[in-house]
Amino acid sequence: MTTIGVVDTTFARFNMGKAAIDEIQKNMSAKIMRRTVPGIKDLPVAAKKLIDEEGCDIVIALGMPGSKEQDKICAHEASTGIIQAQLMTNTHIIEVFVHEDEAKDEKELAFLMEQRSREHALNVVKMLSRPEKLIKEAGTGQRQGFEDVGPARI
Repeated sequence: MTTIGVVDTTFARFNMGKAAIDEIQKNMSAKIMRRTVPGIKDLPVAAKKLIDEEGCDIVIALGMPGSKEQDKICAHEASTGIIQAQLMTNTHIIEVFVHEDEAKDEKELAFLMEQRSREHALNVVKMLSRPEKLIKEAGTGQRQGFEDVGPARI
């Protein structure tokens, strides 16, 4: 059976892991291993441990960087760590970050965190069981969370 790792943070202001798990379970049968860490810089090692120690076939790493400059630096460092963990394990780790300042208010932030979590969870499902769907979506301007922008026109 396919094993999917889900790692999220306590710093996020929405339960992104719960939304991702719910979406995965609605769309495929898989064993799900969940871990929660304090913040986004903790995501890379948690994701790597899910792959190395729990045998996950793919991991979705969810977090919310804050709006301050320091938070943006931390997000960059976490992203770099996630990329390194992918290369070390030869396994996809789907990074799902929602920056606190992407939304105009609390309601939009909660909406964005849920939608992005769910839409990337569907990307995980597609990568594992329906990769041809991703091929059909190539170049179509897909955006997770907000409205898709569509392909560029000549």
